Amino acid sequence: MIKLNALELLEKQGKTKYWLYKQLGMSYQNFNKMVNNETKSIQYENIETMCLLLDCTPNELLVITEE
Repeated sequence: MIKLNALELLEKQGKTKYWLYKQLGMSYQNFNKMVNNETKSIQYENIETMCLLLDCTPNELLVITEE
């Protein structure tokens, strides 16, 4: 299973979930589902924006788990 690692990256950088939500400019409901891995898809545009905001690569943002 592929999971979004955004919350861990935010914590490492001392930034909040609210900060990322405001930067992405999407609805809170969709944002919350996305960062809590409760969505089936993420737009490439959102992946790119999160990578730029968190100064990371897609490999750091998306991780594969065995769940």
